[in-house]
Amino acid sequence: MPAGYLMSWGFAIWCGLGVFVGVTWIVRRIVMGVVLRKDAPLGPDSWGSPPTPAPRLSVLVAAKDEEDNIESCVTSLLEQDYPDFEIIVIDDRSTDDTPNILKRLQREAGDKLRVITVHQLPDGWFGKNHAMHRGVKISRAEWLCFTDADCRYTSRRALSMTVRQAAEDRTDFLSLTPVMQIERAWEHVILPVCAAVLILWFKPRRVNDPTTPTAYANGAFMLVNRRCYEAVGGHERVRGEINEDTHMARNAKQLGFRLKVMRNDGLYVARMYATPREAWRGWSRILYGTLESRARIVIAAGFIMVFTLFPWISLATAAWGWLLGQPSVGDIWFAATVFWSAVVAVQLWSVSRWYSIVKSKPRWCPAYVLGAVVTLGMLIDAFFKVSGLRHTIWRGTRYRRGKRVKDRTKQQLTGESQVPQCECDGATV
Repeated sequence: MPAGYLMSWGFAIWCGLGVFVGVTWIVRRIVMGVVLRKDAPLGPDSWGSPPTPAPRLSVLVAAKDEEDNIESCVTSLLEQDYPDFEIIVIDDRSTDDTPNILKRLQREAGDKLRVITVHQLPDGWFGKNHAMHRGVKISRAEWLCFTDADCRYTSRRALSMTVRQAAEDRTDFLSLTPVMQIERAWEHVILPVCAAVLILWFKPRRVNDPTTPTAYANGAFMLVNRRCYEAVGGHERVRGEINEDTHMARNAKQLGFRLKVMRNDGLYVARMYATPREAWRGWSRILYGTLESRARIVIAAGFIMVFTLFPWISLATAAWGWLLGQPSVGDIWFAATVFWSAVVAVQLWSVSRWYSIVKSKPRWCPAYVLGAVVTLGMLIDAFFKVSGLRHTIWRGTRYRRGKRVKDRTKQQLTGESQVPQCECDGATV
């Protein structure tokens, strides 16, 4: 078979893949528009008032070494207009100024703010899960709201709107995704791609459909009624899970409770990570904890390689062939360059809409390909963690799937059905 014939077929298949990728990005852009029109976010004016009568609400915040965030979080919660609520902050083995800040805030707030301190992390518990478990034990409220210390509430009506939304929908478990506070260049590069990977597996419409098994929740904000919380076993049942939020949501949906996830617009913002190193560790942990299986991680990596990286690699290849190739085939390489430029342009057109959804600046969308490379690295790291080949260090605590860490020189293998054990670095346990 002539070499030219094979090359022409290879060129046709190459361009055919480009058509497929380009059409996929066009469809994604259209779908995003449809979903945004049908699924409005929850905002400060979504409802006129909280439900009447307003059920008692406990807001629980786990804080470990959060001296940079805890004051703005607690202060914004104290300013909420919800008529009947308390705030319970669990100081989880903090070694910075967090305890002193909380003592001062407690003096100023009075009975509305309760602070408890955790000095030891029991074997088999993930730190945040244990802290929330301890907080719930002193709460007697009908509804429980779990939130993170790096969240800041930008509306006084945040609690009122979420409790009212849950009442109107008869929802047992309501999770609001955060508006990300994106300030630095590296955040514009990384965060949109990481968020897109999660949406690939946890589409809100499927999560909110009680007939599908898809379940997801974002631990930055989870509103759960006590009946649901106790039925699913609370944080004790997921005590050794890295991403307890999604596991609790899955347990709730399996038991027939109404689960709903919504975007928020103007209720609260979150600053997840302050440095690229924290972001790498944090998102690798999230991808490991939510995707859970090696198959899902491989598929997510495949999507990034085919739909994001492949068009850019093809464009670079075509441009290289056009600039340095033989004159006899120059027109072919020029046509390929124009074609792949169009595919990349379609990708950026679609991605720019996604950037506006996640509150990043659309002018950063050309950096999406760089974020895809970084996210691919995170997925590889998550793959090793799911396989038990790497450990996770989070908030000074070391975790490894399927292993109980006795010390750094002696580790014993345990069964896959057991919860991960932990070792604390630089803290008393």
